[in-house]
Amino acid sequence: MRIGIVAGESSGDILGAGLIRALRARRPDARFEGVAGPEMLAAGCDAFFPAEDLAVMGFAEVLRHLPRLLKVRRQLRRHFLANPPDLFIGIDSPGFNLGLEQELRRAGILTVHYVSPSIWAWKPKRVFKVGRAADLVLALLPFEPPLYARHGFKAEFVGHPLADRIPERIDRHALRAELHLPQEAKVVALLPGSRITEVQRLGRLFLDAAAWLAPKDPALKFVIPAATPSLNRFIKTQIRSYQPDLAITLVEGHSRDVLGAADAVLLASGTASLEAMLLKCPMVVAYKLSNLSYAFIRALDLLKIPFVSLPNLLAERELVPEFLQYQATSASLGAAVLKLLADPEARAAQLEGLDALAGKLRCGADERAAEAVLALLDSHASARR
Repeated sequence: MRIGIVAGESSGDILGAGLIRALRARRPDARFEGVAGPEMLAAGCDAFFPAEDLAVMGFAEVLRHLPRLLKVRRQLRRHFLANPPDLFIGIDSPGFNLGLEQELRRAGILTVHYVSPSIWAWKPKRVFKVGRAADLVLALLPFEPPLYARHGFKAEFVGHPLADRIPERIDRHALRAELHLPQEAKVVALLPGSRITEVQRLGRLFLDAAAWLAPKDPALKFVIPAATPSLNRFIKTQIRSYQPDLAITLVEGHSRDVLGAADAVLLASGTASLEAMLLKCPMVVAYKLSNLSYAFIRALDLLKIPFVSLPNLLAERELVPEFLQYQATSASLGAAVLKLLADPEARAAQLEGLDALAGKLRCGADERAAEAVLALLDSHASARR
């Protein structure tokens, strides 16, 4: 069995490696080739191009690298059309993979897209593009398959690999010791984002919220994990400019450890809310765009969901306090965090809800994805007999 596979960034590389190992456990003769990162290479994938070649984010960056990206896609298309695999799997990177999948599927090659784009939040009509490109979508969230089924497309919920990798029990004492955080303190993590643009929008607001909180309880300790060295320098500048008297521990990397060590977190909407949920860290979520972008989205009614954070979308209710755009003030955010620290009932209710949601996502994603892929191959082979 020969499978073409393309992953375009580190998260896709991890997903691909888990899937390759799970497939090989069931079909030892399986061979994999395409675009791979170090994890997939270690799992036994042959790479024509490294995954980092596709890891381009942001409109301007994509435009600058577009000729190279198109060249890579043409070469992959020519290779797979000349040497058709039994199946092709595109992992995330929809801007690159969906077009390639659609062309291969037209040629009669089975295609799978692993990780559904956020059709439930932006551009709901993109469901048709994904459905035309893939014979099967492997979805990480349970509410995604019905969105495809509504239009006659096949999608299967496999669970979230991150939920499988994060342990159910977290040793907060050990994490605090590793991070040199006081055991007796009430630790509040601030995660304004992993990109400069996010921190530009939310960094000062989060610092002001911390300054609002600080006098309310002398046991409070604030910590910010910076994703990169450049972000670390940028946040230091923000602290000096806006809250120079506020005592904050700045950690480079280790965002997951910080969440595991914290009593509560104030964070930007995104993947961090999923990590906080899995690490059972009570959270308050903020979401803020530029005023122009927000006005544009409101005017065109582009936001199609009742909530922005994944825990609330999964729970189908406001389990986690959310503050959008003008609602996100230092006082509103600070008061919401304070409630999670000072109100045992509010804290316990959120933790109970987060634990239940984590259990729904923790279901052996690598194995379920492998079974779904093999079932697709088997049904196709049966139909051809």
